[in-house]
Amino acid sequence: MSSKVETQSKKIFITGIGTDVGKTIASAIVTEALQADYFKPVQAGDLEYSDTDKVKELVSNSTSKFHSNSYALQTPMSPHAAADIDEVTIDLKNIKLPKTKNDIVIEGAGGLLVPLNDTQTIVDIIRPEYKVVVVSRHYLGSINHTLMTLQILQEKGFSPSLIFSGEEHKTTEDIIVKMSGCNVIGRIDNEPYFDNMVVKEYAELFKEKLEQI
Repeated sequence: MSSKVETQSKKIFITGIGTDVGKTIASAIVTEALQADYFKPVQAGDLEYSDTDKVKELVSNSTSKFHSNSYALQTPMSPHAAADIDEVTIDLKNIKLPKTKNDIVIEGAGGLLVPLNDTQTIVDIIRPEYKVVVVSRHYLGSINHTLMTLQILQEKGFSPSLIFSGEEHKTTEDIIVKMSGCNVIGRIDNEPYFDNMVVKEYAELFKEKLEQI
């Protein structure tokens, strides 16, 4: 029984406390660390150079596979609004996890309560068996946004982990950890640039903790 659990593939959902907090870089690092597959269910805008393209460029192992979006929308807006412009409705039944025996990293869009349609948000994509990693970046208001994100996940029965992104802000990070009790995988600093070598270095740093979640 226990050996079966040990060999089960991980499904790691990466969300953020908002937009532009570093989810895609974090997704690349986690994908590289676990040599996992990568899947972004909903891409809104930047279809010429999508988040899947970015992660693929940053990952250097030969095991990872990069799966197509369930929805690729033209406009860089909230998915519900981008879908409306494209005259489609996002239906969760069409968001199917790709079949793979490998670990898989699933990247959300924006934060948990970003609308997909008139009744459902990003949090509705997250299945009970997923491990959830929240990317938090310091700004005025980020403590509130991070604790609300973690609380929503905890109330739904998840035990989320944290990756901090950007310049260290000790008082912010300390109170988030103290009040949430969440496991911290690590921090991604404000690097001058991110390429596959930098991603590989972070992957080595995070690997052990990611394997334990």
